[in-house]
Amino acid sequence: MDVISLFSGCGGLDLGFEQAGFKIAFANDIDKSLDETYELNHKLKLDNRSIEDLKGKGLPESDGIIGGPPCQSWSLAGKMLGAKDRRGMLFFEYVRVIEEKQPKFFVAENVPGIVSSAHIAEFKKLLSLFEEAGYIVSYKVLDARDYGVPQERKRVIIVGYRKDLRMKFQFPQPTYSKQGGKAIDGRQMQKYITLKEALGDLPEAVPAVEKNRHVEEGLLFPNQEYMTGSFSTIYMSRNRLKKWNDCSYTIQAGGRHAPLHPSSSQMCKVSADKWIFAGESPKYRRLSVREAARIQTFPDNFIFIYKRLADGYKMVGNAVPVKLAYAVAKKIAEDFALAAGSSSKITKKRSRKTVINNALLYSKP
Repeated sequence: MDVISLFSGCGGLDLGFEQAGFKIAFANDIDKSLDETYELNHKLKLDNRSIEDLKGKGLPESDGIIGGPPCQSWSLAGKMLGAKDRRGMLFFEYVRVIEEKQPKFFVAENVPGIVSSAHIAEFKKLLSLFEEAGYIVSYKVLDARDYGVPQERKRVIIVGYRKDLRMKFQFPQPTYSKQGGKAIDGRQMQKYITLKEALGDLPEAVPAVEKNRHVEEGLLFPNQEYMTGSFSTIYMSRNRLKKWNDCSYTIQAGGRHAPLHPSSSQMCKVSADKWIFAGESPKYRRLSVREAARIQTFPDNFIFIYKRLADGYKMVGNAVPVKLAYAVAKKIAEDFALAAGSSSKITKKRSRKTVINNALLYSKP
């Protein structure tokens, strides 16, 4: 099945769908700094037009549309402007393209803030617009840890199936939990993936060169370099360290706020909203771009191209974790495979009945 990708970023959502057997027929993102990375890893050029300039009739035929409209306007960590901000309004442009194109399904991803009390009214309006566009809509806040992603990351996933298909998406059951073992319904669960499992085999990372630019020579592993520099009072306002046997904090889109590597010295709270590094000679560093990518479940052969490390962290942090995307995509693929099988059986039954009726018709004297 072919899909159109909008707000593609570097393509974390796209890669999950590709791994589930889908083909990306068209990809769009206005940020030209993503072009080289996307083309290298997906073998497809990014269209750089604004979504406001995209028209359904001008897009290729596809079975689905996927994308993560900008989330900053809906984030609890941001100004919470929602649809009052131009970036928040782009979500409505996403609905418009879906309405014009009428694919069999769509997927939209965003931050949990979009269903917060501050934005729930606007969110319900978005859902009603999807329904008016002709879709049966399901949404849920998913925890990426439940699907094999080694970080605390909750995201709202919205999936719509076109009404004439008479199908409704049911979200995939978690396959991981904190303790592992059997779930209440008897399913076998795996334990959450730890930082040790995710990062333990990587060679030591190297610091970025002057002005936090990409290390041109000497890297032993692709993108295994980290941002240097001081830590802001905002960064030091809370704990940023998870140890080897933990899951990571959420990978953010800014390198300055990347979590600490698990080998770093412990952080201690000394007053309200103030933490320090413990010990006489504490050692600490931010996660590297590659380590952040591993935590986002990108494979090591997915290469990020950038000159400034800030752009590398941004690509990684803005992406949908690949394994989370795969879990959703796999369920959609299964739904349509099952529907195709059911349709085939109905067609065969009807064809056989038609043959019998025709035989009876022509056998009449």
